[in-house]
Amino acid sequence: MKWIVIGANGMLGHDVVEELKGAGHEVVPLDLPEVDITKPPEELEQHIPEADGLVNCAAYTRVDDAETERTLAFAVNAEGVHHLALVALKREIPLVHLSTDYVFDGHGCRPYGERDPVNPLNVYGLSKLAGEKAVRAAGGRYVIIRTQSLFGKEGPNFVKAIVRKARESEQPLTVVNDQFSAPTYTRHLANGIVRLIEANAEGIVHLAAADSCSWFEFARQIVTEIKPGHEVIPIPSKSLSRPATRPQHSVLNMERYQRLTGHSMPSWRNGLEAYFHEEDYFT
Repeated sequence: MKWIVIGANGMLGHDVVEELKGAGHEVVPLDLPEVDITKPPEELEQHIPEADGLVNCAAYTRVDDAETERTLAFAVNAEGVHHLALVALKREIPLVHLSTDYVFDGHGCRPYGERDPVNPLNVYGLSKLAGEKAVRAAGGRYVIIRTQSLFGKEGPNFVKAIVRKARESEQPLTVVNDQFSAPTYTRHLANGIVRLIEANAEGIVHLAAADSCSWFEFARQIVTEIKPGHEVIPIPSKSLSRPATRPQHSVLNMERYQRLTGHSMPSWRNGLEAYFHEEDYFT
């Protein structure tokens, strides 16, 4: 099959392209400036070749900046997604769209299922939820994949930031210990996306690393691998005074993914190990 990957130069998009190719699919990678999903559908369609399906990895992801750049966040994460959904509908092909755990408020203590109530706490989450609604409202075939806390080779991420800070200074690192997630390696996520595509999945599916941890636990494991003995100090999230409120416990339940594909995702620890191997941090 032939797939168009929008946002192919991004951290996830790059790995989706590689995993699709590895599975034997023909892939057309597209990104800015040749394709701008905020353009009207009739203009956007002119820049998208014929294909069997669309995968949208394009997104506005600057969570704190979104609080003051609401218009831009919604233009990309909602209006742009609506434009892609209309193109897919017109061509009668499926749209695979990536969303986020930030559509939930994180007030619970159990992993969120696909049917649990949504309640975003910040503008980024609101814009991504609006994108989900736009896909469903378009009326075409789709799968919305909610994921979380991505790290990979092709872009800035939490792991790179912690490694840099640990190597550049002997000062202790301070990391929040009251926000829990499932940090997800983009190569593992891309593999899961391809499995859902080949299973002809539809609707909403949660897909992230197995197991969960606090950001403090994640940082401590990163430092243990890279610079053993470097101190990591847990702090409460309220001490950071970030513009955007984050959900405290936004772990995703992946039972539906497992039923659809017969596959279980690797843990975040496995993902971190694979990431370090790919980045070759130890040479």
